[in-house]
Amino acid sequence: MPPPPRVMAQDGPPPHFPADLSPAGVRAADDHLALEQVDGAEAMAFVAAENRASLDALTGDPRYETFRGQAEAILTATDRIPAPAFLGEGIGNFWQDATNPKGVWRRTTLESYASANTRWETLLDIDALARAEGRDWVFKGAACLAPDETRCLINLSDGGKDAVVVREFDLTTKAFVADGFVLPEGKHRISWLDQNTLLVATDFGPGTLTESGYPFIVKSLARGQTLTQATEVYRGEQGDGGYGVSPQVLRDGAGAVQAVLISRPLDTFRAETWELIDGRPVKLGLPDRVNVHGMMQGAGLVFSIGEDWGLPYSDKEMAGTLMAVSLGILRPWPEDTLVVSNADQTIFEPSARQSVQSVTVFDDRVVVAINDNVRGRLSVFDRRGEFGWPERQLSVPDNSAVALGDSSRSRNELFVSTQGFLTPPTLSLMDVGQADLEVLRSAPAKFDASTHVTEQFEATSSDGTKIPYFVTRPREQSGPAPTILFGYGGFQLSFPPAYKPEMGKLWLENGGVFVQANIRGGGEFGPQWHQAVLNENRQLAFDDFAAVAEDLIDRGITSPRRLGIYGRSNGGVLTSVSITQHPELFHAAVIESPLIDMLRYHELPAGASWIGEYGDPRIPEEAAWIAAYSAYQQLRPDVDYPRVYITTNTRDDRVHPGHARKFAARLGAMGHDHLYYEETAGGHSNDADPVANARRWARHYVYLSQQLMD
Repeated sequence: MPPPPRVMAQDGPPPHFPADLSPAGVRAADDHLALEQVDGAEAMAFVAAENRASLDALTGDPRYETFRGQAEAILTATDRIPAPAFLGEGIGNFWQDATNPKGVWRRTTLESYASANTRWETLLDIDALARAEGRDWVFKGAACLAPDETRCLINLSDGGKDAVVVREFDLTTKAFVADGFVLPEGKHRISWLDQNTLLVATDFGPGTLTESGYPFIVKSLARGQTLTQATEVYRGEQGDGGYGVSPQVLRDGAGAVQAVLISRPLDTFRAETWELIDGRPVKLGLPDRVNVHGMMQGAGLVFSIGEDWGLPYSDKEMAGTLMAVSLGILRPWPEDTLVVSNADQTIFEPSARQSVQSVTVFDDRVVVAINDNVRGRLSVFDRRGEFGWPERQLSVPDNSAVALGDSSRSRNELFVSTQGFLTPPTLSLMDVGQADLEVLRSAPAKFDASTHVTEQFEATSSDGTKIPYFVTRPREQSGPAPTILFGYGGFQLSFPPAYKPEMGKLWLENGGVFVQANIRGGGEFGPQWHQAVLNENRQLAFDDFAAVAEDLIDRGITSPRRLGIYGRSNGGVLTSVSITQHPELFHAAVIESPLIDMLRYHELPAGASWIGEYGDPRIPEEAAWIAAYSAYQQLRPDVDYPRVYITTNTRDDRVHPGHARKFAARLGAMGHDHLYYEETAGGHSNDADPVANARRWARHYVYLSQQLMD
C-alpha cells in the first residue's frame, strides 16, 4: 500500500525555515554557519565534544569490541580475493591488511595468481612511503601507458581526499622517475597521449576551475614542461557543471591510438563530446546524455545513450540503448549532406525492466553486463557489420550480481566476478574470443548463510509505480525482526545483490534482516528510472523508500520499533528526509557522509557539480521544491524523531562535513537525542585504512543493535 502521509506543517513553517529562499535569506536563517569551516575553532570544538559523547555510548557498549574484532578479521583477512588488474605481461593488485594498513602495490604472473601459492613482487609500499615522507598517503590508483605498461602515473591522496598528487613511476626500476611527470595536489583529469606527453585537465591557476572546483581547460603537457608551459588544446567555460572536462585516449589491442576524445560536462549528466583531430577540437554529433565505452575498428565508437536519440534520417533509439557508430558519421558535415552506413548500429536495446550495467570493448566484440530485474546477466556481442550483433549469453549464477573487472585488449581477456547477498564472490577469467569463463578464485564464506534466505518483493509507491526490493532474512523467521533498510536512489547508480561480509557477521548472524530497496533515482532499469525523480520530482524517490518500509511492515517482516535505515552520500539525503517526513516508520537511522542542507549544498564544495540531479537553489522556483524536503530546514522541536546516528569525515572533499555537523547541531539545539561522530582522516570513500574501517562498522552495528535489538 502507498506510504502514509508525510509529516507536514501543523502550526506554520518549522522554526528555522528561511523567511525567503534567496541565498541571502537561507544564510540569514542558518544559526550554525560556523560549522561549515572545516578546521574552524568552533567546528573542531563541536566535533570533539560530540565525538566524546558518541564514543562513550558506542565503544562503551559490551558488543563493540566483539564487533570491531570481527570486522577487522574480515577486512584484513589474507584469504580475500586480491582484486586483479592486467599490468603489462603480469597481474597487478593493491593489497591492505593488518600488517600493511595503508597497503602495497604489487604484481605477479597470471599463472602464479591462479595458483594456490601466489608469489607477489612488491612495487610500492605505501606504509613505508608515508613513514619516509611524513605524509598520510592513501593510494588512489595508477594509470599505466599501454601497451608495455612500464611507466605509470601514481595517484596519492593526503588523508584520503579525492584531490591527489600525481607522480610518474617506473615498473622496471620500481622507483619514482627522477625528473618525471609530477602534478601538485588537485582533482586532475589525466590521460597518457604517448610516453612523453600527457593530456591534463587541472588547476592551471586563478580562474581555471569551475564553481564546483573542477577543471574546464585541457592542455598538452610534454615531458620536462611545467604546467605553465603546457599547450592548451581545449577550453570549456568556467560556468560548466559536472565533474570537470576530461580527456580520453582510446587505443586498440596493440596500444595504437584510435581517437582522442574530450568530454565537456554541461551539468551533472549532460556533456558535449569533442574529438581532437590534428590538435584541433571538433564537436561530435552525439547526444548530451551519453556514456562512451570505447572504440572498435570497423564499427566505430561504442556508447550507450541516456536519452531517446537517433542519427539524421534514422529512427530514434530508446534511452539506454547500446550502440556503435562510425566516427566519420558523427563528425560534422556540411548542411544537407547525407552520410549513411549499412552497418547495424544497435548492439543491444534493453526492455523496460533491463539496463546496461557495464561494457568492455574489444577489437571485434563487446562484453556487456546487463541488469535484468536487478539480477545479473552476461553477454558477448560479436560484430557482423550489416548482419547485426549476434548475442551469446554466458552462464552465471541465478539471482546474483555480475561485474566486469579489468580487461586486456591485447590478450582478449577480461576478469568477471559474481556474488549474491548470501553467496561470496567468485572471480573468473574470460577468454573473450571463446566466450568461456574459467574460475580463478572463490572467496570463503565470512558468515553462516545457512540460516537466511533472500527474496525479492515489490512495493507500490505514491504514483502507483512498482518498486523492487530484496529481503535477506532468517529462514525460520516468526514475527517482526530487527531490520536494516538500505537505499540510495540517485545518480543512476544501481544496487544489485552484493555480498556484505561485515553485515552478515555483525547483523545477520545475530538474527537481523537486511533489505535493499531499488528505488527510483538509481540505474536499475536504465536512464528513465533515474530521470523520473530528478529536480522537481525528487519527492517520488522518498515516497518509494517509504513505500518499501510500509510494505515490510504490512508483510510482518518488521515493525516501526524494529526498523532502521542506512544511507550514505546521496543516501544521506534519503535517510535524513525519511526521518523528517516519516518519523513514525523508523526507530533508527545511520546517516553517513551525507548531503542534508539542500538549500546550501551548492555553496559547499563540490556541491555545485550536482545541480543536474537536485536543481539550483539560487533559482526561486527550484529553491521552493528543494525547501519542501530539505531535512535541515524541515526539523521541528515538537516531533518525536528516533535517536539517529550521523557520521562523516573531516577530510571528505566530496561531500562537505558541514552537512552532517549542522544537522547534528540543530537536532541537539531542539532537544532531540542523537549521536554524532566525525572521523578525522580517510576521505569520502572510507578506503584509507581497513583497521579504521573496522572501527567504523563496529560503531554502526552497535548503534543499530541498541536501537533495534535491545
